[in-house]
Amino acid sequence: MSSFLKPSNRAVQMSTEPDVDVWDILRSAPPSEYQKIAFQYGITDLRGMLKRLKKMKKEEKKSAAFLKKLDPAYQVTKGHKIKLAIEVANADAEVKWLKNGQEFHPTGRYIFESVGNMRYLTINNCSLADDAAYCCVVGDEKCTTELFVKEPPILIVKNLEDQMVMKGERVELECEVSEEGANVKWEKDGVELTRDESFKYRFKKDGCKHILIINEASKEDCGHYKVKTNGGESMAELLVQEKQLEVYQSIADLTVKAKDQAVFKCEVSDENVKGTWYKNGVEVKSDARVNITHIGRIHKLTIDDVKPEDEGDYTFVPDGHAFNLSAKLNFMEVKIDYVPRQDPPKIHLDCMSCTTESTIIVVAGNKLRLDVPITGDPAPTVVWTKGEKVISEGDSRVHVETSKGHCIFTIEGAERQDEGIYSVVVRNPAGEDTADINVKVVDVPDPPQNLKILSVGEDSCVAQWDPPSFDGGQPIIGYVLERKKTRSYRWMRLNFDPYPDTTYEAKRMIEGMAYEMRVYAVNSIGMSRHSPASQPFVPVAPTSAPIGLCVDDINDTSISLKWRRPEKIGAAELEGYGVEYCKEGTDEWIPAIKGLTERTSLTIKDLNTGDKLQFRVRAYNMAGPSAPITLGQFVTIREIMQRPKIWLPRSLRQTLIRKVGETVNLVIPFQGKPRPKVTWSKDGEPLAATFANVRNSELDTILFIRNTDRKHSGKYDLQVQIENVEDSASVMLQVVDLPGPPEALKIMDIWGFNVALEWKPPKDNGNCEIIGYAIQKADKKTMEWYTVYDQYRRTNCVVSDLIMGNEYVFRVYSMNLVGLSQEPCNTKDSAYIQKSGIDYKHPGHKEHDFSEAPKFTHPLVNRSVIAGYNATLSCSVRGIPKPKVTWYKNKMDISNEAKYRMLSKQGVLTLEIRKPCLFDGGVYTCKAVNASGEDVVECKLEVRPQIVKEEKKDEKK
Repeated sequence: MSSFLKPSNRAVQMSTEPDVDVWDILRSAPPSEYQKIAFQYGITDLRGMLKRLKKMKKEEKKSAAFLKKLDPAYQVTKGHKIKLAIEVANADAEVKWLKNGQEFHPTGRYIFESVGNMRYLTINNCSLADDAAYCCVVGDEKCTTELFVKEPPILIVKNLEDQMVMKGERVELECEVSEEGANVKWEKDGVELTRDESFKYRFKKDGCKHILIINEASKEDCGHYKVKTNGGESMAELLVQEKQLEVYQSIADLTVKAKDQAVFKCEVSDENVKGTWYKNGVEVKSDARVNITHIGRIHKLTIDDVKPEDEGDYTFVPDGHAFNLSAKLNFMEVKIDYVPRQDPPKIHLDCMSCTTESTIIVVAGNKLRLDVPITGDPAPTVVWTKGEKVISEGDSRVHVETSKGHCIFTIEGAERQDEGIYSVVVRNPAGEDTADINVKVVDVPDPPQNLKILSVGEDSCVAQWDPPSFDGGQPIIGYVLERKKTRSYRWMRLNFDPYPDTTYEAKRMIEGMAYEMRVYAVNSIGMSRHSPASQPFVPVAPTSAPIGLCVDDINDTSISLKWRRPEKIGAAELEGYGVEYCKEGTDEWIPAIKGLTERTSLTIKDLNTGDKLQFRVRAYNMAGPSAPITLGQFVTIREIMQRPKIWLPRSLRQTLIRKVGETVNLVIPFQGKPRPKVTWSKDGEPLAATFANVRNSELDTILFIRNTDRKHSGKYDLQVQIENVEDSASVMLQVVDLPGPPEALKIMDIWGFNVALEWKPPKDNGNCEIIGYAIQKADKKTMEWYTVYDQYRRTNCVVSDLIMGNEYVFRVYSMNLVGLSQEPCNTKDSAYIQKSGIDYKHPGHKEHDFSEAPKFTHPLVNRSVIAGYNATLSCSVRGIPKPKVTWYKNKMDISNEAKYRMLSKQGVLTLEIRKPCLFDGGVYTCKAVNASGEDVVECKLEVRPQIVKEEKKDEKK
């Protein structure tokens, strides 16, 4: 197996051709071919690989026991087997195999083989526990390698489905992955879900199935839920709706005599729901005779002193719910004064609150009952007609009935075709009478028409439709919209209250997912059938603007531009780039080419010499163009022989450190024709001639400072410019000096032959870090100084082994990169070491308690690493007695996890994370505990996916 290492210790990249050993190719290739080989095999750290190759060659020359050693690293997929091979010089040589420094022996999975001079180690069914460092020992020599076990990506084979549930119901979001026992991560609106004390979320595994359970859904549970594996992710939306309204008691038809009371009563399941009463489609208002009440779940409409005009269809519509309850009020009493015999027939429409021009309104599906009072002696005959057709009881829905003083016409379940003008004719020997009654049937509207998607965004779309061709006889009060994923069968409602307009912006969609939409129309009667579904559409946003637009080359008639891809591409593929230019003094942008270019560079030809042009580039995808990136200023089209370029020496790419008084002489070469304009600045301000000397030539620039001072520290910026084309570089200079003396040196305690000292750091650190202190003592008799500690890191110490009967003074020097401070800090008092005698009295002080609660002297620092490369987190702690240290990830103890390696050396704590993946990101916590207390530090670790950067083609040095 062939493999090679990237810059990180543990990141392994396999060769693109499994039968080719990149190490062997580099060994045999001349240096001039290294760049070509690196590009061919995707090597991103060629310099590091060549150093390792040089080291391997040295080891090969020195080795007397091995003819062929192990490769530097191996990689194997979890569950597969790997075979490691070496060749020894002596066929009878005995070899030992070590794993992480510990010898191991053959087992069922580990097989040792010896064939001639070859020695083999075979590992079957590799697991994550086999991810380790291996060593083969022959006599006093050894060769090492590292084995990396790669986990196969866990794929999601069955995605999550959108769900809409009622409040209080149980929710189960289920997905299926490609491997049993795999770990997944659940998120809600981008926040990871974990088990908490309330047990709100429960996670269930059933083979390859993973289920997120919410026992009682609430409004707060609405949102986007995502399940993630190391090989994919799936997202679904959960909507929680208030429980559907149930009708416990509906309103019933009433037949009431004059001056009686009529009471319509209904009972629904939710006592908080309000509603509106309608009579013949017109809202009923409370007055002296009409009383509307709502007590708990019961809604009442009471009409006192009923009159003929109160007759009609009454409807109760609950607020926020697309249904209604309807019933009819029949007025049965007809007051007829003295009717003489042989009285001509008479139709009394005024008794049913109708005139010849009045309209009877009935809701489709309800009963149509025309109860017309008539008089006449003898009793007249009654004929009902609609148009020219006489209505009989041939239809099972139609009933015609005549009684004393009334003629009744009834249609069960009124339909739209029953609408029209009905005529009633009454005849007797004394004459006849005729009346017309206009019946209007109101219904739910027809579905809306011509639903289309006007535009899409990153997580939204704008839908538009036409009103229905028929509004059901009542005004349209709004629309209800639904959407679903094209591969799903579940429609999700987007609004519960009717939306009044015919243009709606739907949000909270998943970018890149295909959707369909449909719409319902709502009037006071109810909701229509849904419209046909829209054409599938995909929410997608334009890309961000391209970055890094600059001039690559220019001559008398053409210019070459280059730029980089946008940082944010989105779910849609990038279709290409549009390049435009604008002449100075105009606002017209002219396309530089027809159509789009897929490259990130372009040469625009046939331009006019001397024109000043501005250029811009936009990225295009299916959502349209991005915001443009524009050159900083206009460019003159004329010949530039050579672009300005600064060749910053490698020694100046890191901070340059000089001591106070030393000379600084920076020589920085550059190129550019004609001779570029050279500008130096310090910390953003122009460099004064009195501050530093600058000498420029055609090929380089020199910055010279004869005697450096600490004021010379800072950032020096160099800029070379030809017309509007420029290049820049920066140099960091740090001038360091001796530190000041420590402060407040005190004798804290004297016991036996020991003296405890304590002091404070110096106010002036000499512009660099204090690396330690030098502590000295002197006997007051001789005043000869002796060094007790050198490069002592703390600000307190104990001086021991002092001579009894002598008196001592002490002093402390601070130390940095330059050296010791010029002056020490001396103790004001002296320490006398008492002699032991017959009259010795115990000082009576308490034993000094050296115990100290844990305290982190250096915290954890937030880090961002690349997936697949080893990461380490470090901090330092002190405490007496030595505290117990525990590491946590997202508050979970990781002490026994094989992926992590915990190290502790002289108070420095290190957590090594082997080959982190995206799931290893999170909050890491280090906790130190002893009998005196505890302390905690934490940091955030971000794991970014690997990005292979292209080598710059124009760099030759």
